[in-house]
Amino acid sequence: QVQLVESGGGLVQAGGSLRLSCAASGSGFSINDMGWYRQAPGKQRELVAIITNGNSTTYPDSVKGRFTISRDNAENTVYLQMNSLKPEDTAVYNCNAGVLYFGSGKLTRRWGQGTQVTVSS
Repeated sequence: QVQLVESGGGLVQAGGSLRLSCAASGSGFSINDMGWYRQAPGKQRELVAIITNGNSTTYPDSVKGRFTISRDNAENTVYLQMNSLKPEDTAVYNCNAGVLYFGSGKLTRRWGQGTQVTVSS
């Protein structure tokens, strides 16, 4: 099974920056799209950013211009650079990946365990 391990969360003041990382480990797979989602207390999980295996990216208006997603295919790692952070960005951030296991022909979604991002005002 592919495991996704996130890192880089923490506490930051408004206007500050954080960089999240998510590395996929395991064997016998390739990664299709990778993305970040977040969930704040009492709110539904929302998409933060997604990047395809062709490096096309998508962002919601709430983070566009402030967040940048990128990936290192050789390391099966996706990054989220978050700048100009706001208190409303406070949430648990989860990494998600579309995983193709060799020989299966089936795309499986995998989630990381989540990392807390807290932005103080």
